[in-house]
Amino acid sequence: MKTMKFGRTALQVPVIGLGCMRITGLNSVREVRTLVDTAMEQGVNFFDHADIYGKGESERIFGEATDPAMREKMIIQTKCGICPGISYDFSKEHILKSVDESLKRLNTEYLDILLLHRPDTLMEPEEVAEAFDKLEASGKVRYFGVSNQNSMQMELLNKYCGNKIMADQLQFSIAHCDIIDSGINVNVHNDAGANRDGSVLEYCRLKEITIQAWSPFQYGMFEGVFLNNEKFPELNKKIDQLAEKYGVSNNAIAVAWILRHPARIQTIVGTTNKERLTQICHAAEIMITREEWYDLYMAAGKQLP
Repeated sequence: MKTMKFGRTALQVPVIGLGCMRITGLNSVREVRTLVDTAMEQGVNFFDHADIYGKGESERIFGEATDPAMREKMIIQTKCGICPGISYDFSKEHILKSVDESLKRLNTEYLDILLLHRPDTLMEPEEVAEAFDKLEASGKVRYFGVSNQNSMQMELLNKYCGNKIMADQLQFSIAHCDIIDSGINVNVHNDAGANRDGSVLEYCRLKEITIQAWSPFQYGMFEGVFLNNEKFPELNKKIDQLAEKYGVSNNAIAVAWILRHPARIQTIVGTTNKERLTQICHAAEIMITREEWYDLYMAAGKQLP
């Protein structure tokens, strides 16, 4: 598995990480362990969690399925800040409490990475900075980042947090790529050219902040996947042609499209099927051409100005 630098740190992470939101759908702890073992065998030693996944059960079952002997070979990331059905909470008290609870469920003494999960408009960046400093000093968290934030939100946090923000997790796929659309349609009066995220792609490249792509097979937040979907006949035709050319699966081509971008985007895949995970990992072994990248982009219904 190819690796990449995480933000401005010396940490090397695999270009593909395993999202653990759905592992509660597996039938047993043993099945979770088998999935984790498969990931590790493929070089996918990066595991993405959040305190709200399965109402904490995803972290708990992962903690049960792994043992201390595996920990130093793993990179564990989790997220906090969402209070389901109520609000977002980036207060110092909530961040510290959430981390302690996640550590207990994950059965580990430290997190490699902590992300703030979606923006909290009532955030006091000074409080976040205090929480980050305390977590770093205590050894509970090594690196920090955010999820679904725009460039100025990260700029504000970094002003107070000593430039600790090293990652931004954003929804991104061939069929959901607003962060690219606006950059292609500069100075064009159309919907695709609307800049809704403060040029977050370019900002992250300038600041050496790692973009992590979540839902790499989705075309919307809840609508479903585009692979083998009759709503995307031309896109699937092109994907299947490339899959045959490179001798990989269609989901590997979808991930290879993301990895082809020079922003060095880490892709978080949420499959719980070990065979599918193995197929996806072949994406790291191929590099589609510039022409093929744009061909897929336009096959998803995009137009170039």
